[in-house]
Amino acid sequence: MLVHGVVWDSSSPALRLHTPAGEFTDVALAQGSSLGLRVIPGLWCLGHVKVHGPGERTHVPCRSSSPAERGKQCGACFAKDDSRLMHDFHRGGSVPPGLRAYLMQPHWLYVATFANGATKIGTASAPRKWNRLAEQGAVHASYVANAEDGRIVRVLEDLVTRDLGLVQQVRSAAKATSLVEPRPGVELQAINRKQAASVRELLGGLAMTGYTVVEEEWERPALADRLCNARASGAIRHAYPATFDDGGHGLRVRSLSGAIALAGLPDASGVEVEGSFVADLGALKGRRIELGQHVTEIPALQDSLF
Repeated sequence: MLVHGVVWDSSSPALRLHTPAGEFTDVALAQGSSLGLRVIPGLWCLGHVKVHGPGERTHVPCRSSSPAERGKQCGACFAKDDSRLMHDFHRGGSVPPGLRAYLMQPHWLYVATFANGATKIGTASAPRKWNRLAEQGAVHASYVANAEDGRIVRVLEDLVTRDLGLVQQVRSAAKATSLVEPRPGVELQAINRKQAASVRELLGGLAMTGYTVVEEEWERPALADRLCNARASGAIRHAYPATFDDGGHGLRVRSLSGAIALAGLPDASGVEVEGSFVADLGALKGRRIELGQHVTEIPALQDSLF
């Protein structure tokens, strides 16, 4: 099965898989759930997306099941993907009618802060206002504007980056590393509120229409709390001692923020080794896996970890 990543379509996240039969299936990542899998070497194209409107899109599998060349796509699927066009829409780029309809719905502008204090500006369509931040793995976040459409919200996003220096992307690897030793929640909340206030001040002084400045904080999913709060997790944390590019892996989920899990590692008998491990399940995206009773092999690392 081909992994399409961790999704938060509701408050119950899942690892989304595309089966050989051409269907999607979800593996729940709730607290206490077990995930056993074997990764087949290689990184594969996820196909492309055709957008038909605000709530309609079609996933088209890669016709040739090619290796990934550009991100998680082959060259042919990248060229056909509607979603790549949205990033230049506000600069006058042409888009197909379905994607235009999607982009012309209301959008939100948010400020998200992660476990090391890194803070970004970002956008979310109205129906995915909450889910977008859940999938991003924010520790704290604030909504700063509600825009009439996706063109206006992206113009605002670029202005914030230009005038205040807030980035539009934080790397997944940095998010995972920072969650091994997250900064205290009160500090991260203060950082987020300060940055959000600066953005609101900037937006309030622009000679633009089509948006409203808002003051609203995002509600983090309860499943993420233990991972985002080092004191709440109790056990000593370590970075996950393997990479998701080959071999067997077995984890028991304790907490999840975005695609990053705080997990226990059971041995073959089901007994967990000491400590908690921070694992970026997003690294499975584009991998082919087999589900089963697999474990993460760590004996060679045991002395250095403990």
